[in-house]
Amino acid sequence: MNDYTKYLASRVTAGGLSRREFMGRAMAVGVTLTLADKLFTESAMAAEPKRGGHLKLGLEGGAATDSKDPAKFLSQVMFCIGRCWGDMLVESHPLTGAAVPSLAESWEPSKDAATWTFKIRKGVKFHNGKDLTIDDVVATLKRHTDAKSESGALGVVKSIKEIKADGDNLVLTLTEGNADMPLLLTDYHLVIQPNGGYDDPLASIGTGPYKQVSFEPGVRATFERNKDDWRTDRGFVDSVEIICMNDATARIAALSSGQVHYINRVDPKTVDLLKRAPTVEILSTAGRGHYVFIMHCDKAPFDNNDLRLALKYAMDRETMVKKILGGYGKVGNDFPINSTYALFPDGIEQRAYDPDKASFHYKKSGHSGSVLLRTSEVAFPGAVDAAVLYQESCKKAGINIEVKREPGDGYWTNVWNVQPFSTSYWGGRPTQDQMYSTAYLSTADWNDTRFKRPDFDKLLLQARSELDEAKRKELYRAMAMMVRDEGGVILPMFNDFVNASTKQVKGYVHDIGNDMSNGYVATRVWLEA
Repeated sequence: MNDYTKYLASRVTAGGLSRREFMGRAMAVGVTLTLADKLFTESAMAAEPKRGGHLKLGLEGGAATDSKDPAKFLSQVMFCIGRCWGDMLVESHPLTGAAVPSLAESWEPSKDAATWTFKIRKGVKFHNGKDLTIDDVVATLKRHTDAKSESGALGVVKSIKEIKADGDNLVLTLTEGNADMPLLLTDYHLVIQPNGGYDDPLASIGTGPYKQVSFEPGVRATFERNKDDWRTDRGFVDSVEIICMNDATARIAALSSGQVHYINRVDPKTVDLLKRAPTVEILSTAGRGHYVFIMHCDKAPFDNNDLRLALKYAMDRETMVKKILGGYGKVGNDFPINSTYALFPDGIEQRAYDPDKASFHYKKSGHSGSVLLRTSEVAFPGAVDAAVLYQESCKKAGINIEVKREPGDGYWTNVWNVQPFSTSYWGGRPTQDQMYSTAYLSTADWNDTRFKRPDFDKLLLQARSELDEAKRKELYRAMAMMVRDEGGVILPMFNDFVNASTKQVKGYVHDIGNDMSNGYVATRVWLEA
């Protein structure tokens, strides 16, 4: 049984995936009819999900500036909200990251991977009762490829040259071959909307398991179950309430007292305390998320690579993982890829804390005076403590870091991607290409380090269309080295996703794709009394 079939079986056990859906998906990946039938029967007998109840999530990451337009989703809260009411064409496998069907039930590339044909699922209805059509799919992708939409997915869909319908199929013609095209369509901004969202991008009307009832940015959002959902393996509770809780202490108190069923971004320093509560369960998942200190390469003094190298060598990564993550993570190496990605570049020397090298590059840079670092607890759990810890490690290299703590509300609009040196967080992306295209391509809207290198862009495009995996891996290695040694990102650690729930919550899926079960937590779990 392959990983995808195991996952399907787990969803039968966890969520009541129908026999028809299980058989169709299993046989599509080569499982025989007899074996598929046996696996379904065994899985269905293993457990029975409970339906009903009101699920309450206390989540960090909301702000008064949050937009309901999927193109402009920024925060953790909006990431989770979008998963409640919307679907993408493709999803990613929680264990392997491979592309799996969603609103697109299958796909086929041309020989050069420059043209992709997606078969769009029939019998799916939007929350307003309208049938999903190929026109809605085409319009959605066209809106996100338009720079005027300010879509966070623009960097990964810019390579689509033509979007058209061929009967009930979607045909995408790319500017060059891309073997990862299905996975690019898993981007959480690419929620399929009626007429692509052109009529009202803020309507929150999709095909997902829940219908949005109310939304107060930075406060809360509520949902009711979509009784016409096209899937049976999700949406088990009758209603969902997502409450913005940017204060870590408030989240822990709410969970411990039973006011909410689930919280995100548990500070590893509080894990031992939470474990003592008999009603609480810690949910830790290894993945691609990473905590970063970002410098704008085009703004003084960070336009000097010697200063950037000094600040990288002044980072004590081992201590960061131990004290900030409490061991729930791994050391980073100043590029945004770890071993969970296919074609991970092997053999790159791990950058270690070296005050002498930091001092050498700092003196060579010619900079004098303090360096201002902006931070906030919403950047990542323990971000303020991490900034202070970094301040101390820099002192040993003769570098004076001035730490400025910014308000959480508005951090993602006023500080991140605006100020030249700040702390931040990335949840990772399904592929190396998408991670680099979103945050390091010169033209990417979310290029938060202002790393703009035509030679890097050229390597990215070469790797994207290269079908020989060995050659593609070499290109990814060259890209990683360029970002590591010349970029503006200091990446001290890849974090585990550390969340927590009451023991009433069942069916939680650990997903390497991103935090909060890749944002699907509310759609995948159920409640037991």
